[in-house]
Amino acid sequence: MAGFDKVVTSYEEAMDGLEDGMTIIAGGFGLCGIPENLIAEIKRRQTKQLTVVSNNCGSDGFGLGILLEDKQIQKMIASYVGENNLFEQQLLSGEIDVVLTPQGTLAEKIRAGGAGIPAFYTATGVGTPVAEGKETRVIDGREYLLEPAIKGDFAIVKGWKADRFGNVVYRHTAQNFNPLAATAGKITVVEVEEIVEVGELEPTQIHTPGIYVNRVIKGTFEKRIEKVAVRS
Repeated sequence: MAGFDKVVTSYEEAMDGLEDGMTIIAGGFGLCGIPENLIAEIKRRQTKQLTVVSNNCGSDGFGLGILLEDKQIQKMIASYVGENNLFEQQLLSGEIDVVLTPQGTLAEKIRAGGAGIPAFYTATGVGTPVAEGKETRVIDGREYLLEPAIKGDFAIVKGWKADRFGNVVYRHTAQNFNPLAATAGKITVVEVEEIVEVGELEPTQIHTPGIYVNRVIKGTFEKRIEKVAVRS
């Protein structure tokens, strides 16, 4: 049983092996379900020249946004960039390479990477700048783009509960990109709110089987609200 125990007790151990120039796939959507403490550990390590794949780049001063402060991200593959002023500045000044990707295509690229599918055809982006430099093919009279899959050296994921074998359950909207990201890393690290003993999770409720997970750590989370809208 001990050999299957994937729980680590420090964030330093959780991100052991991270090196400059690696590709990181990060779960989350906006500030919902983001692996905020794993991101903070990357910040602490000052790992540089990273390629980061995520729906967006966090916000100013939180989430993936903190990695921009010391220019740790060299390339960002994302579908949305509208909530981070520093990200916008670095994009416009050419300090960061940004690959804007349609959101559904980004999700499928990650899913394909986790499933061992090297590439797939999609109609999304045909006739737009997204298609520049990409192979196209006409299938049943419609033009499609060939999109390569994405795999990461690390996948960092936020879950709700996990057992010691790395089986993970996500809560509500935090499912977003997290289950996809969990499958696509050579090393997948999941931080959760609660670690339970093996057998406590209902098998039919598990979203990410432990076979995909290398390390699990229990964290404490701030869970910021991205935008507050109230009636006057």
